[in-house]
Amino acid sequence: MRTSFLYIIIALLFVSCAKHKTDETASTMDYAQGLTITRMDKYTRVDVADPWNAGKLLQTYLLVPRDSTLPDNLPQGVVVRTPLRRALVYSDVHARAIRDLGKIGSVGSVCDAEYFKTPEIVDGLRTGRIVDCGSTMSPTVERIAGCSPDAVLLSPFQNAGYGALDNLGIPIIALADYMESTPLGRAEWIKFVGLLFDRETAADSIFDSVAARYTALREQLAKTKQRPKVLTEYVISGVWYVPGGKSYKATLLADAGANYPWSDDNTTGSLSLDFARVLDRAADADYWLVTTIGDELTLDSFLGLYPHNDRFEAFRKRNVYYANTLVSTVFEETPFHPDLLLQEYAKIFHPEMFPNYQLRYFRRINTAKNE
Repeated sequence: MRTSFLYIIIALLFVSCAKHKTDETASTMDYAQGLTITRMDKYTRVDVADPWNAGKLLQTYLLVPRDSTLPDNLPQGVVVRTPLRRALVYSDVHARAIRDLGKIGSVGSVCDAEYFKTPEIVDGLRTGRIVDCGSTMSPTVERIAGCSPDAVLLSPFQNAGYGALDNLGIPIIALADYMESTPLGRAEWIKFVGLLFDRETAADSIFDSVAARYTALREQLAKTKQRPKVLTEYVISGVWYVPGGKSYKATLLADAGANYPWSDDNTTGSLSLDFARVLDRAADADYWLVTTIGDELTLDSFLGLYPHNDRFEAFRKRNVYYANTLVSTVFEETPFHPDLLLQEYAKIFHPEMFPNYQLRYFRRINTAKNE
């Protein structure tokens, strides 16, 4: 009898452990390094890695369906009721992802309103449906409290707090997607955004399509024997910031079939160089990509920004391309759709391969504005 009773206890323990195991399903990201999603029985746990401290977490989020009872014995973390219905969004990058998911109507307020280009946001600000809560550096706390957002979506920065936001009791969602070192790694964060708005299936579908297009294009470009040297940005106030060799942008350039002058560097961020050091390594660059904020550029006005820009081969060949971010949506559209930027680069570096593609974000700098 005692033996039979012991077997029953062991069997019950086995069943209990097996049940607990099925209640927890960890989702391994295909590309994102800073994100882990674990689906529990009554909630979803999302761990955001600290991009500045290896092995540590920036935050843990516990996503609980809005129409369910709050589970007992939740682990430590920020509880977020989903789907979000009145989100405060700091960046148009994330507003674009929300629109892709079909939930742009759930954005009730924004910060840095003047930088948003998403039509629904611009129209909402005009009509008053969406509230302007001031700048991201110094948000208007009274307006935020009046909006009663159910979460704040923002990009975190190293050693930066959230000021008065911390005292409002509103969940702060730290979307550290911009710290990913690969284009598809960043794009995969749409899965987290999808969970926040109960659009998980749509998010998976969007990412799978982006990854398929990006991968196919990258494989096509890997077969080309021509790998032109590409230079990016320009010197400002004596400093030239170039992407590190293991950065997001350097990866995109390599995938686009380009030879990047600092590909041997192991930095994932930016390198701060002076003009002479850039000239030494990239004077013979075939193409030059720059981003600006302002008027249209000509070769003359670009030379006016720094009188020695003409020492680069790309300038002499008139192979300088620029994106005026006041009108171009390159910063807003491409983080979650890197396939679009890869196609843009591919057209610039290998125009013969894509004769029918029209540039979407960049323009070639001409001698005169009307040329």
